[in-house]
Amino acid sequence: MAHIHTEPDQHDMTVSAYIMRKFDNQWKGLVHFHRKTKVYMQVGGHIELNETPWQAMAHELQEESGYFLSQLKILQYNDRQQVPAKHIVHPIPMAMNTHFVGSDHFHSDICYGFVANDDPAVPVSDGESNDLRWLSKEDLISMSSTGEVVEDTASLYLDIFGSLESYKLVPADSFKVTKPTSASITYKTGNIKRS
Repeated sequence: MAHIHTEPDQHDMTVSAYIMRKFDNQWKGLVHFHRKTKVYMQVGGHIELNETPWQAMAHELQEESGYFLSQLKILQYNDRQQVPAKHIVHPIPMAMNTHFVGSDHFHSDICYGFVANDDPAVPVSDGESNDLRWLSKEDLISMSSTGEVVEDTASLYLDIFGSLESYKLVPADSFKVTKPTSASITYKTGNIKRS
C-alpha cells in the first residue's frame, strides 16, 4: 500500500514478518525481492487506518508470501499476555524499530518472528514479487554485505538464528484478526491511586 502520511518528517506504522523454516536440519529465513527498492527484504507492509497491526500482518503475509496465519507458529516469550478478556490481545513483537525510507519519511515497524513447517498455501497475490528465497545465515551475511539484502533484515534474522531456542512457538492463528468494535473493547476509567 502507499504511504498514509506524506508530509516531511511523518511516520507510517508498518508490520514485518521474519519467517524461519528448517530445510535438511538447516534453518533459513524467507525474503522477497522488493520491486520498488530493488533489494531483498522481509515480507510486510503498512498498517492501514482501519485495521489493527495483527490484521495488517495477516493480510501482508498472505499477499506477499502465500502463508496463512494458520500455517505458522509465532515466536513468543510467553504463551499469552495477561490482559482483560474484553481486549483484543496481540502477540508480543520480537522487535520494533523506526527507520528512514527516503523523501523525509519514516516507518515505525512492528517486527514479528514466525516458524513455518510447510510450503505456502497459496501463490503470492497479483502485483507482488514472485521472487521469494529461503536464505541461510551465511547467505544473509554475504548478501547483506553486497547490498542485495537490506542490512536490517539480515541483522534481525541473525538475531533469530542466535536465539530461536529461547522463544515459545505459539499458533499464530490463536490471536484474533477480528475487527474491533466499541462493544468488543471497553476501557474503564476511575480513580487512580499513586503511591
